[in-house]
Amino acid sequence: MTQTTYTPEKVWQWQSGNGGKFANINRPTAGHRFEKSLSVGQHPLQLYSLATPNGVKVTILLEELLEKGISEAEYDAFLVDIMEGDQFSSGFCNINPNSKIPALIDNSQQPAIRVFESGAILLYLAEKFSEFIPKSLSMRTECLNWLFWQMGSAPILGGGFGHFYAYAPEKFQYPIDRYTMEVKRQLDVLNIHLQDKTYLCGDEYTIADIAIWPWYGVLVTGGLYDAAEFLNVQDYPHVQRWAKLISNRNAVKRGRMVNRTWGEDNEQLHERHHASDFDLNTQDKRNDR
Repeated sequence: MTQTTYTPEKVWQWQSGNGGKFANINRPTAGHRFEKSLSVGQHPLQLYSLATPNGVKVTILLEELLEKGISEAEYDAFLVDIMEGDQFSSGFCNINPNSKIPALIDNSQQPAIRVFESGAILLYLAEKFSEFIPKSLSMRTECLNWLFWQMGSAPILGGGFGHFYAYAPEKFQYPIDRYTMEVKRQLDVLNIHLQDKTYLCGDEYTIADIAIWPWYGVLVTGGLYDAAEFLNVQDYPHVQRWAKLISNRNAVKRGRMVNRTWGEDNEQLHERHHASDFDLNTQDKRNDR
């Protein structure tokens, strides 16, 4: 394969067209770009997000908590359209100076607590409600091992493989080969670990599963980057079994819908403010802004 050789400049300079699909929002600077306050709902927990794999982690956990009858986990979920640059509003940057979804405000505490980074939000909610995190020191540590494994590994899948395979304006063999090899190695790590376990921590479903499933579980069931055939996901039967088990959970089905703006209408719930928002008999369930 013939490809253009790129020789880096001595000092890199940003060009406004850099970034391919994301060129309209990507810049090498931080901070808010415009003034806009965030909407606030009636519940103590306020989530600002989009149904990407990282965003889905949090809505799945919140729906799982509600499924357990924990009414204090009721929440408002407001849509942050990252392709339109909503994450660069002054209000959002006050919650997450890194301008990435998801971000959470817990108004049940005074002063209110902000939580950003999806793994931090999962851990915060699990500890707040004492659910979906093991009680024993050994198993809690094992759960956190896998939670942090996901936080360190998923950028390879998303920003590495996903970008060069699905989003880059040009396809180059070297980065695709490099990240494909690593993603398949990660899938093999999971496959070996899950060969004699129901969930990541044995028989207990935890935030480790909730963190990993939206990335690797959805990937092996064909819902991420349209890459299942390319990655030959049949090589990972234990990951597939685990992924399908989680996919069938009612809270997971609901959590995937929240802040989703693509797919079939019955797969979307742009904003979520009450459990009745999922009811097909209510007014337009997409809650268009």
